[in-house]
Formats: sequence, structure tokens, C-alpha cells
Amino acid sequence: MAEKTNSLAQLSCPTSLPAKDTIVLGHGSGGRLSAELMRSIFLPAFENPVLARLDDQAIITVNGTRLAFTTDSFVVKPLFFPGGDIGSLAVHGTVNDLAMGGAKPLFLSAAFIIEEGLSIAVLRRVVDSLRSAARNAGVEIVTGDTKVVEKGSGDELFINTTGIGIVPDDLELSADRARPGDKVLLSGSIGEHGIAILAQREGLEFECPVESDSAPLHTLVADMLTVSREIRCMRDPTRGGVSSTLNEIAEQSRVGIQLEESSIPIREEVRGACEMLGLDPLYVANEGKLVAIVAPDAADAILETMRRHPLGGNARIIGAVFESSSPIVTIRTELGTSRIVDMLAGDQLPRIC
Repeated sequence: MAEKTNSLAQLSCPTSLPAKDTIVLGHGSGGRLSAELMRSIFLPAFENPVLARLDDQAIITVNGTRLAFTTDSFVVKPLFFPGGDIGSLAVHGTVNDLAMGGAKPLFLSAAFIIEEGLSIAVLRRVVDSLRSAARNAGVEIVTGDTKVVEKGSGDELFINTTGIGIVPDDLELSADRARPGDKVLLSGSIGEHGIAILAQREGLEFECPVESDSAPLHTLVADMLTVSREIRCMRDPTRGGVSSTLNEIAEQSRVGIQLEESSIPIREEVRGACEMLGLDPLYVANEGKLVAIVAPDAADAILETMRRHPLGGNARIIGAVFESSSPIVTIRTELGTSRIVDMLAGDQLPRIC
């Protein structure tokens, strides 16, 4: 038991980590260190208006057609976990990044970086899962690449995917469009993916098993856009969870966001696991949920539509946007107090996607 406790204690990354000269795991967390890396290295090097939007996808126009273009890399450990694996996760994650821009996903690429010594049976299982997930999502894998690195130079298998989709001409979604009075909608309960990965990685057992929520969200998004175009932006709260996602939106839009703790759906198993491990569900990754900022007059109609979809049955309005002199996310607790929901510097749970 002592060995298990020591192992779990190593999962949390200090918030005041001075990482100036070397890369640390926290740089891949989707939190403050990731944002600093983007601002100090990547944005200055590749500066352009499309990249500067810092959305989950780039929206570009080619010969009059609006395309969504995104790329993602998957390094999840372990490769297989309750509710999914690195193959299905790669498809779902890329499809969802396209969907958050309002796109209909069409085509994906898949590039495999394989460590020498990986079992052919394991690779075949991952590829079969990726193929099945793509078929179920209605997208095609049309190109790819394979590289093999020496044993000890990788960790079994990494996958990179790139996706292309078509965006309607009359749709504008971006993290800089949130306005005071807007409502914050969440499509369902949070924290399941991160806790499922943690349980598998550390050999934890719960009375009710927790499975990853990994799923493609593009059909849910399509239904939402059918009922209203008064959606300001959408994000899937993966690395860094709901907290990092909303902090990014607040920063881009220069607004405040207040959440209602009692409105945020969290399964009891996830809540219990987070309490036991000292984790905050707001920071735990999801792979089958979305956050939407919508105009107040459209919120109820969009919410009703979300609840009719299989992936939105537990959707809630969890907060609202307010005017603020500086970007901030706060939460009103069930005790009636308020606290700031800041962006973590590093990872609570590294390598969860």
C-alpha cells in the first residue's frame, strides 16, 4: 500500500515549477507552461493571423471553400484503457478538434512512430481500432507515414493524426467571441477519461469501474448548429480539463466566467476518486465532452437539443460570462463561497492523450 501511495504522489506537478532552460512534462499539459511555450517559442516563429486565433483548428479558405485543418499527436500511456485505446482516441481527438470549429470532418492522416520490439499483434489491434473508429465517425484515412525508432528511444507507440473538414460559409466560431451575458454549456459529466487512465496505469480498482468518455462529437455539434447559430465558440476540454479550456476562452475574449459548482455534473465514482487522490475534477481530462459559449437567448433551445443526443443527455448550463477588467474564471461553491479557478502550471496526470 505504501508503494502505491508513493507512486500516486508522483503524479502531481508543482504549480510554481521554474522551467526556463529545459522541457518538462508540464509543457505538454495544456496549462500555463504550455501557454508560455506557445507564446515564447512557436507564435513568434510562425506568426500569422490564422495561428494567432489559437483555436483547436485552423479555418482557411481555398478557392472559395472554407476548410478546417488540424493536427494532433497521441502519446497516451497505457496504449489500452477502459473505454478505448490510442487508436480510437487518435480518431476521436482529431474529429473533435475539427468539430469544435463547426466543421464536418472528412479526411484524416495517420502517422505511426513505433518503438523497436513492439508486438505485431499490439500494432494490429491498434490499427483495427483506429480503422473502426474512423468508419464509425464517417471519415477516411487517406494518407499516413510509419517510422521505427531504436528500442529505448520511444515508448511502444506514438500516433500523429491530421484532419480536414468543411466549414459552413455563415459560421464563425472562435475563443475570442465570448460576450458578457453569454451562457456556458457543458455536454456531460467530467473527469472520466483522466480517471480511467490513472486507474489503469496505477492498478486502481473502484467499486463501479470508470471508463473513458472518448467519443466523436461532430454529430452532436451538427445538431446544435441546426437549432441555432448563436454559438460563440466550442471547445473539447481535454488536457487541463474544463478549467484550462475556460481560462483560455476568458483570456482570448478578455472577459470573466463564473461557474456554478452545483450545476457541474460529476459521476460519484469520479468525485470519490478525485477526493481520494487529491485531484480537482475541473482539471482532469475529458475526451468526449464539449464546452460551448452561447448567446443567452439561444441557451435553452441549444441545451434541449443537446439533451436529445446520445452524447449530450446530461448536458447542463454551468455558468455565465461577465464583464471583467482582466480575464478570470471563478466558481460559486455549494457552500455559497467563491474561489478562483486558475490554470495549472503543469500536469496533474501526464500523458493522458
